[in-house]
Amino acid sequence: MMLYPAMNELLAQVPSRYQLVNVVAARARKIAARAEQEDLMLEDKPVSIAIREIAEGCLDDPEEETVAADEDWTAEALPETGEETAE
Repeated sequence: MMLYPAMNELLAQVPSRYQLVNVVAARARKIAARAEQEDLMLEDKPVSIAIREIAEGCLDDPEEETVAADEDWTAEALPETGEETAE
């Protein structure tokens, strides 16, 4: 059970629980990717770090964070074969 930060503190930064989950996931993916690139050991899990950052108001625009991370993830998930797939 998560005690800190309280849900009302998080919802003060992000308007809905649905968007909060998306913003936390997107930010956690960025944190994990950066730690892996720079070969850093994180003291906490990326999700915990992301939640703290959101509660502290460190993100300028949560919607922009979600969209940018989703675009990065989608680009990484797509195969680079150059072949078109028939549907």
